[in-house]
Amino acid sequence: MSSGGRFNFDDGGSYCGGWEDGKAHGHGVCTGPKGQGEYTGSWSHGFEVLGVYTWPSGNTYQGTWAQGKRHGIGLESKGKWVYKGEWTHGFKGRYGVRECAGNGAKYEGTWSNGLQDGYGTETYSDGEEMGKYWAAISKALEP
Repeated sequence: MSSGGRFNFDDGGSYCGGWEDGKAHGHGVCTGPKGQGEYTGSWSHGFEVLGVYTWPSGNTYQGTWAQGKRHGIGLESKGKWVYKGEWTHGFKGRYGVRECAGNGAKYEGTWSNGLQDGYGTETYSDGEEMGKYWAAISKALEP
């Protein structure tokens, strides 16, 4: 049986949208405790499928999900940095591009567990390009 409406959780978060068999299903909006964080999009049996998540900081992710984690293709905005590409079980996966809106710095290539890993091209703010091999000592891009 399908239904819909607003549901308030014990932790202060809420869900407004489609509901089936006691789980979010269809289109809906879910907010965290005290309005911290918000996901808007499609749901399937309690899990996010395709939508936009906004963190309290203002960072966003728009794309596909699987089993509650970013998975598939998506775009993440964190401050002036944007990552566009593949995601695997919540991490930047296989191939993507991360660039800075302010100065044009960019890395385009392969990723492993959210880190640059493998062959890629890095473009610096002065426009110079360099082929790089990111070996066992991967460099984390996240602050």
